[in-house]
Amino acid sequence: MATEEPAYEVLLETKHYDVRRYEPYIVAAVDVDDDFKGAGSSAFRVLAGYIFGDNEPQQKMNMTAPVESEDRNGPFTYSFVMERKYTMATLPEPTNPDIRLVQRPERVMAVHRYSGTWSEERYAEHEKILLEALAIDRVRTKGAPVFARYNAPFTPWFLRRNEIMIEIEWQEQE
Repeated sequence: MATEEPAYEVLLETKHYDVRRYEPYIVAAVDVDDDFKGAGSSAFRVLAGYIFGDNEPQQKMNMTAPVESEDRNGPFTYSFVMERKYTMATLPEPTNPDIRLVQRPERVMAVHRYSGTWSEERYAEHEKILLEALAIDRVRTKGAPVFARYNAPFTPWFLRRNEIMIEIEWQEQE
């Protein structure tokens, strides 16, 4: 069975990034104060607990992709995408008060895809590629970049799908 991902439409493909329009989706999010390497483990345990039944009414949910993370010059925010079958009204209530449910609106994102390890160095290298390409193309960004990881930790590094996404201002092409 395929892992569910947020629905999107590709609006433009370039050498270094795609432009995608994402439909609204919901995430379960948590903030963690660890460093780049440790934050993922801390956040994953909390969020995995939520989808594996640490909620009211102790309901298990399916894992989805990607796991999103972003650094807003403070704690890292990690998010699990919720299955499309849920709404804000039907999602189980988290029992952990650190978890918040967030409705992401429809938005247009520039997305740079790469494979490899989840190291801070690899992330920084590919974030730079995306941001420089957007600057050259005079694309205006909104907010912080988001690191999206699509594979389980046991997936060999060379088979991993990673993306760096950033919301952009987008005018429909005629």
